[in-house]
Amino acid sequence: MSPRPKSSTKRPSFLNCAPVFAALGDETRLGLIAILCAGGAMSIAQLTSGAGITRQAITKHLDVLAAAGLVRDVKVGRERLWEFEPTQMDQARRSLEVIGQQWDRALAKLRLAVE
Repeated sequence: MSPRPKSSTKRPSFLNCAPVFAALGDETRLGLIAILCAGGAMSIAQLTSGAGITRQAITKHLDVLAAAGLVRDVKVGRERLWEFEPTQMDQARRSLEVIGQQWDRALAKLRLAVE
């Protein structure tokens, strides 16, 4: 049996959002995003204040969020500030809208078939 030829179809764009959804699947990381969206750029010291979590843990969570493209760090003098990066979140939102539209079409077809 010969190997299957590679498909020439392009990967759906919503599959590229998997790292975003995986990163946001953690309660702590989701909370960090909410804090950064509301408060703007913050240092790790500011993010850990009153959080009941260590700086090392916050740093690891920020690294995951950065790998997913959701946050970025900027150097301000000697301080490193973290800020929300909306581009990947916007792409994930658009992908969810496409999936929602697909479901709406599928449900409309099902409704017609049942009626």
